[in-house]
Amino acid sequence: MQIKGVILHGGHGIRLRPLTHTGPKQLIPVANKPISQYVLDDLRNSGMSDISIILGENYSEKVKDYYGDGSRFDVKISYIHQPEPKGIAHAIALCENFVGSGKFIVYLGDNIIKGGIGKYVSKFISKEYDAMVLLTKVKNPSKFGVAKFDSNNILVGLVEKPKKPPSNFALTGIYFLSPIIFDFIKELKPSWRGELEITDALQLLISKGYNVGYDFVKGWWKDTGTPEDILDANRLVLDELKPSVKGEIESSSSIQGRIAIDEKSVIKKGCLVRGPCVIGKETKIEAGVYIGPYTSIGNNVIIKKGEIENSIIMDYCVIDVEERFVDSIIGPYCQIISASLNRPKGRRLVLGEKSQLFL
Repeated sequence: MQIKGVILHGGHGIRLRPLTHTGPKQLIPVANKPISQYVLDDLRNSGMSDISIILGENYSEKVKDYYGDGSRFDVKISYIHQPEPKGIAHAIALCENFVGSGKFIVYLGDNIIKGGIGKYVSKFISKEYDAMVLLTKVKNPSKFGVAKFDSNNILVGLVEKPKKPPSNFALTGIYFLSPIIFDFIKELKPSWRGELEITDALQLLISKGYNVGYDFVKGWWKDTGTPEDILDANRLVLDELKPSVKGEIESSSSIQGRIAIDEKSVIKKGCLVRGPCVIGKETKIEAGVYIGPYTSIGNNVIIKKGEIENSIIMDYCVIDVEERFVDSIIGPYCQIISASLNRPKGRRLVLGEKSQLFL
C-alpha cells in the first residue's frame, strides 16, 4: 500500500524570535541539519516517496529553495499554501486532493523522534485503523492535546490543552490518517483559539465508533518550539553521533570524544574540540579555541578566539572574542568581535541572522 506523507511547515515561531525574523523555525538546524529535514528523512525511510509540504506565511520561499522538488532527498515534493494559520485540521483539509483515496501520515515539521516512525506505520497498516495517534508522557499535559482512556485502557477521548488533563499522555504532532478524516474536519467549528483542532476531528471519529488506535513513543520525542527545546534536541541527536573525520586535524591532541568534521574544515593545532560535537564544511577552528561538548558548528564558520559549549553556531559566523558562550544559538552570518578588555566570564545569546556583536 502506497502511503503519502504531509509535513506541516507553517507557524510564525514567535517563541523563537529573533531566529525566526529571517526564516521559518523548521529550517533552524539541529546537529547541522534543518529540523524539518529529520521529518522528511523519517517519512522517506518509513516508505513514503510522495510528500507534500504545507506552507504558511513565514518565508515559504526559503522552504521551496531548500527542498525544491525533493529529488536530492530521493522523494517527490509538492507544496500547498495555507493562507492563514487556522489550525492543524485546516491545514490537513487543504491536502485532500493530494492524498486521494489512500492513507497518509501528517507530521509537524518541528518535531523530532528517536528511532523514527517506521514501526508505527506498519502497525497503522496491519491493524487497519481509520486513524492512529502517537502519544508520549509529559510533565505539563495542559500545554498539549491529551489522551483520555477508560478503565480498560481504550482510547475514548482527545482534549486540546485542557485545564484539568485526563492523563499525562500528550499527542506528539504525528498523525496516522485515512481519508475519512476530511469528512469530519468539514463538520468542525473554530475552537476558543480560533482554530480548527485536529483533536476535535479525531474525537468525532472516536465518538462515531471508528477504529482509532494509539501507541506510545518508545524513545525520546522533542517539540522544538523554544530555544531551550532546540538545544535539548541538539544534545539528544549528538548523543547518537557517529564519529567522522573528512576535514583536516593538525594534531590528534586537539580532539577528544566523538567528533564529526565535514570536508575542507580545519582544526588547528593548539585548540581543543571535545565531543560530542559536529562541525560543518569549510570551517576553521584556530589555536587556543575551546569547543565543548554538545556543540554544533555550521559551514564556513571562523572561530579565532573564545570558548563555546552546549551551543549551536550556524553558517558563515565569525567569532573573535575571548569570551565563554554557553547554551547559545547564533544565527547565520553573525559576527562576534572583541571591542573591550572588560569581559565577564560567560554570556547566553540567541541571535538572529546577520547580527553583529561588539563585546
